[in-house]
Amino acid sequence: MSATLSAAEALFDRLPRAQLGFFPTPLYRLENLSKELGVNLYIKRDDFTGMNLFGGNKVRKLEYLLGAAKARGCEAVITYGATQSNHAMETAASCRRLGMQPILYLTAVVEPDEADVRSNLLLDRILGAEIHIVDILPGETEEDADARAAEMGAQRCRELNGSGHPCMDIPMGGANDLGSVGFARGYLELRAQLDALGISADYIFHATGTGGTLAGLLAGRSLLGGTEEIVPVAVSFKDDAYRDKVSGIANRVLDLLGAQERVRREDFELERGYYLPGYEQPNAHASEAISLMARHEGLFIDPVYTGKAFAGLIGNVRSGRVKPGSNVVFWHTGGATALFAEQQILGKLY
Repeated sequence: MSATLSAAEALFDRLPRAQLGFFPTPLYRLENLSKELGVNLYIKRDDFTGMNLFGGNKVRKLEYLLGAAKARGCEAVITYGATQSNHAMETAASCRRLGMQPILYLTAVVEPDEADVRSNLLLDRILGAEIHIVDILPGETEEDADARAAEMGAQRCRELNGSGHPCMDIPMGGANDLGSVGFARGYLELRAQLDALGISADYIFHATGTGGTLAGLLAGRSLLGGTEEIVPVAVSFKDDAYRDKVSGIANRVLDLLGAQERVRREDFELERGYYLPGYEQPNAHASEAISLMARHEGLFIDPVYTGKAFAGLIGNVRSGRVKPGSNVVFWHTGGATALFAEQQILGKLY
């Protein structure tokens, strides 16, 4: 039997948590786009998580990841991403808030210009993170370079731990069971807000990359017995094993919380139609979505994550998969710093 909201919230008290963000983040109806698209469109503003102007969905994960790191007495934290990674920047900022040294291994999907450092990489430098740029070598794929970065980070972590400087190694995107606990709690937060408005959601759309946000949402929905459809919009290539990866993380989240509910790989359908030509590579669908959001609501989404996710929402409405009059939540996971990144990431926005 599914837990009540208050009973589900109590399950999270068993885990250490660092207070990093400002919650609950706002949820409200987008009046102009609701009329334009013919649905009741609500936005969940996780770009407002804080702790600085550049918050995003990773802060929810970092509250639990870094809460555990502090509880273990860690002095340093290692993590990974592309050179313009939101997760890496938010990890660096959170480490500084908590008095730990951030160490970043960043894959150069788009080669940074050292004479014109931009966006998240600029913020990483201002935060004083220890930064290692990992180039994609001839004959390597992006995944190969990411794996090599992970090996380098794991070796650095072993060295620090071996020399008496405790260190935590956090995977790319914070996509593990402990990080995803933050988004299980985020789902409960959303449900409380919807209850206060006297409505229920038919769909929740969001961007999915490493899968931690999706896993947390699925775990939270399972806890409460939610019936809305969670629609993850891929921002990079995903093979069929991704469903097993995500459902596995979700079930480990439920184990951490001491819950008996389970998530199956069949519990979600991945929207794969909006990521091409690839990660950190713009497309016309995302550019249109960014313009539509800006010119109807005065809000900014980005070409890497939220632009592609909102493009997926628009496409599903236009195709009729999302029925007119449906209650649709778009989870704004942050990342608007990408609007100030390299031109290869931006594409043509106006």
